[in-house]
Amino acid sequence: MSGDKRRAWADTTPLLDQKHRSSISPIYNTNRISYAAGGLLEMAYATAPPARSRSVFLGVDVGTGSARAGLFDESGKLLGSASSPIQIWKEGDCIEQSSTDIWHAICAAVDSACSLANVDGEEVKGVGFAATCSLVAVDADGSPVSVSWNGDSRRNIIVWMDHRAVKQAEKINSRNSPVLQYCGGAVSPEMQPPKLLWVKENLQESWSMVFRWMDLSDWLSYRATGDDTRSLCTTVCKWTYLGHAHMQQMNEKGFRDMEACGWDDEFWEEIGLGDLIDGHHAKIGRSVAFPGHPLGSGLTPAAAKELGLVPGTPVGTSLIDAHAGGVGVMESVPESVSEAKENEEEAICHRMVLVCGTSTCHMAVSRNKLFIPGVWGPFWSAMVPKFWLTEGGQSATGALLDYIIENHVASRSLANRAASRHVSLFELLNGTLESMIHERNSPFVAALTEDIHVLPDFHGNRSPIADPKSKGIICGMTLDSSEKQLALLYLATVQGIAYGTRHIVEHCNAHGHKVREHIFHSVFYLSQSRTVRSFL
Repeated sequence: MSGDKRRAWADTTPLLDQKHRSSISPIYNTNRISYAAGGLLEMAYATAPPARSRSVFLGVDVGTGSARAGLFDESGKLLGSASSPIQIWKEGDCIEQSSTDIWHAICAAVDSACSLANVDGEEVKGVGFAATCSLVAVDADGSPVSVSWNGDSRRNIIVWMDHRAVKQAEKINSRNSPVLQYCGGAVSPEMQPPKLLWVKENLQESWSMVFRWMDLSDWLSYRATGDDTRSLCTTVCKWTYLGHAHMQQMNEKGFRDMEACGWDDEFWEEIGLGDLIDGHHAKIGRSVAFPGHPLGSGLTPAAAKELGLVPGTPVGTSLIDAHAGGVGVMESVPESVSEAKENEEEAICHRMVLVCGTSTCHMAVSRNKLFIPGVWGPFWSAMVPKFWLTEGGQSATGALLDYIIENHVASRSLANRAASRHVSLFELLNGTLESMIHERNSPFVAALTEDIHVLPDFHGNRSPIADPKSKGIICGMTLDSSEKQLALLYLATVQGIAYGTRHIVEHCNAHGHKVREHIFHSVFYLSQSRTVRSFL
């Protein structure tokens, strides 16, 4: 691919994409330099003290469990990174976080990354945010408003994977609004309209207090700049905003940052949330911009002080974390021999990017809109500008592996052994599987689990069945509680996740996609095992 062609569409994305552009290897493959605050802060990728005449760019990525900051030079080279954990409250289907806690974690991570990379605040020339598609509630002063049953004002975020709004999603889907065509035929309880309806029906006091409802990445850019413009990425993918309608108006009026014109007012009225239309949709977004578009006057003095940066530093419109990874990885892969014969824009339409973490998102783009039952989208310009995005997914993948391992009898002894050897628990499991191949004369790793199988829908099925009530199954369990049995259960879980991915790919291809290349961007340790990697 030519560099000029890449920039034609990559320049509209936030600076955070540089992280994904630099490498598609698992993010856990880091050089762990040091730990501060009792091991709560991880820092990686130290470099030698550099000259001061340079431009550095800051990417902030907020995942489900931590906030991460990365510093990059103009070529995309990672100069330093750090992470800081964030608090999470889980009570049944309700999963909540604190925007205040997340902001403090970001500030700590940025400070540590700058220190590690020997970067001064005035060297940072731009900032990009990406985050999970969690729902943030704040009042007119920007203070948090509780979304929790217990009224704790700290808990003002409904986390993306929260499933409290299953009934509200069913109610919305029963209306059969035309808008639903653009989210796979049905909204998920992981999207924002069902969550909003749940709050209105169950927490009236909080509902009346909220002045802004925002996706987390949009709230981060708002917290940094004071500009509450929403991202086309977040609004299209999680709020039923119609990006193609926005594009049509933009082309007609010649604006890049404009008053939101992609909201379907009839939809909001039909589902009982017509009050969100008031004030030109002020509570959910009266202005929507393309990812990467500069916001306001850059960092406010207050935010700059907290981050250790300079007031006025440009801040780009945000992306959802998976989508930032998707656009970065999709263009970072070298051309294959077959792709060399294709136009670049045609080549990316044959790729599917899997961004794997707590969950997995399966992203594919197309020139034409493809309506695929049970798969989110088509979303116009939500990831790659001027392309339609199809977004499949599995709601629990990394989270499922954690659950399976942590709840096994052998987990504690395995974790202790991993700690004593200064290796990861996953490395021990992968090593055990490799040894078992020889012990059992198995022809290949997948054959080890011929008697144990896992249906991975422990947190529902996002795609392509689109059933949040779906349940997981483990078949083939015995009274064996050894580490070897845990390794087999781990492998069977990986296989179940892989089968789920195959189901999504085949379903998408059956409905118009032509995916022939799958690109993983993962936080799993799976790639460290040759046997597991060969299976995947």
